[in-house]
Parts: sequence; structure tokens; C-alpha cells
Amino acid sequence: MRLRWAALLALALGPGACAAKQDADQPASMARARELMASAEGKRGDLVLRCEPADAEVLLDGVQQGTCSDFSGVSRSLRLGEAGFHQVEVKKRGFWPYTTYYEPSGARVTLKVKLRPVTPDASGGAP
Repeated sequence: MRLRWAALLALALGPGACAAKQDADQPASMARARELMASAEGKRGDLVLRCEPADAEVLLDGVQQGTCSDFSGVSRSLRLGEAGFHQVEVKKRGFWPYTTYYEPSGARVTLKVKLRPVTPDASGGAP
């Protein structure tokens, strides 16, 4: 009779009951690893900028962030914290501005931008 009640109780609680017991038995480091993995699933991203000229101004969603050289290193990048499309603009006086839209994918991406001068260069080419 006891076995029958145990079986009924297991059916009533469902498969989640066993998972809850397993979660309670896990060490704190495993729980922390699960938290980190869950937070990493968010749609964040980092942009590394490689620009010519390197002192061009960078705007993210219309807000000045610094110059391209501020976001060009291995440990330095433009952080995009929210999901959705973001406007990235690179501009400098005397050059045509560059504008693009980027949706974070959770990865680190390098954006290469070469601004073109507004005035034609000495070779006579158009911008």
C-alpha cells in the first residue's frame, strides 16, 4: 500500500519534482554557472571599431560615445546592452558620415569604417 501511495505522489507532482530536488542538491558553483549562462543568453553585443581616420567621432543612438580609437582594442569595445536595433554613426568634419544599424547577437563584432573626404582628393576622383 505504501508503494502505491509513493507512485501516486510521484505522478501527482510530475517530472518537475525530481528536477527541483536535483537543483537543491547542486553545489553553489553549479547554480552560479546556470545564472551566468542564462544572463549570457540576452541579446547584448560588443562592437570593436576600426576606423580611418581613427579620431572620428562615434555616436550610439544619437549619443556621443567617444572616438573610434576609444573602441579599437582587444579589451575596449562599444557595449550594446539592450536588445533591438541600434544606430551607430561615425563622423568627422571634412568627411562623409557613416551610419549603420546593428542588432546585438551576443557576439563581439568588428566594424571597419573608412570615411571618405567631402572634397575630391588630388587624383580627381569623386567621393
